[in-house]
Amino acid sequence: MLIKKAAEIPSSEITPKWLYLNRRKFLTGALGVSAGALAGRTLKELAWPSQKVQAGTKLNVAAKSPYSTTEQVTSYENVTHYNNFYEFGTGKEDPAKNATKFRTAPWSVKVSGLVDKSRTFTLEELQQLAPLEERIYRHRCVEGWSIVVPWIGYSLSMLLKEVSPQPKAKFVAFESYYTTAQMPLASYAGIAIPYVEGLRLDEAMHPLALLCFGMYGETLPNQDGAPVRMVLPWKYGFKSIKSLVKIKLVEKRPDTTWNLANAQEYGFYSNVNPHVDHPRWSQAKERRLGEFFRRPTLMFNGYDQVASLYGGMDLKKYY
Repeated sequence: MLIKKAAEIPSSEITPKWLYLNRRKFLTGALGVSAGALAGRTLKELAWPSQKVQAGTKLNVAAKSPYSTTEQVTSYENVTHYNNFYEFGTGKEDPAKNATKFRTAPWSVKVSGLVDKSRTFTLEELQQLAPLEERIYRHRCVEGWSIVVPWIGYSLSMLLKEVSPQPKAKFVAFESYYTTAQMPLASYAGIAIPYVEGLRLDEAMHPLALLCFGMYGETLPNQDGAPVRMVLPWKYGFKSIKSLVKIKLVEKRPDTTWNLANAQEYGFYSNVNPHVDHPRWSQAKERRLGEFFRRPTLMFNGYDQVASLYGGMDLKKYY
């Protein structure tokens, strides 16, 4: 019998703590309802521990985006209680518990570097820069699980055009907020903090790259990257950096947190690719939160619109 070491098992194969602790409660409740009644509810919705998420502020959305998928949206409870946000703990349930007192006002984002109009934007200025859209995006985590979320924001290109990139700008570097006072658990995360990410400029200018202020009709919950984050649906989830405070246009490829931590496992591009396995597990299939069975992983997570960005590139080499 093959026995895997804990470090070799992706989170998609591990029974979550919430499910382990609530399995008896679920089984007892399941015996009292019909199969038809259960069909409309997911396992997590029946078994989630009682952790309330602070209500957000409703956002005025101009329209639904043509980039939205028609797939079923993952439940709000799942998306707000199963997160990667290492500044608030490394367990999937930790951010929902530990980010409740995170202060996100006042907030500003500095946009600088190789631009003609370097500027620091308040959150309110960013939100008013362009009409807000609802975009229902698929997401694929490198660990093997996936979600579908109705995000609210606008294309990052709108902001970048506002600051006028210079010809030498080839990449965009991003940095998350960090302070030990609000994020004491970050020192135990095992990664470099503050969290940094990066894109090629043409990737950042693609209309799918979303500067995001909310989800499910409201402002972002703290554990999901409040008050402003990136959403990059064709890349693995860790590329969608949370709680943004700095955006800098640069000439050379910037450092990224997970690539610094382990370049063999986390490449700069990190495009969803079922043909390039993580060194410790396959990427061919994924498990949607709230579902029992796995489904095939799609190239670029199904967002074929970005394929032209990587024409002629060896995507096994530039993973």
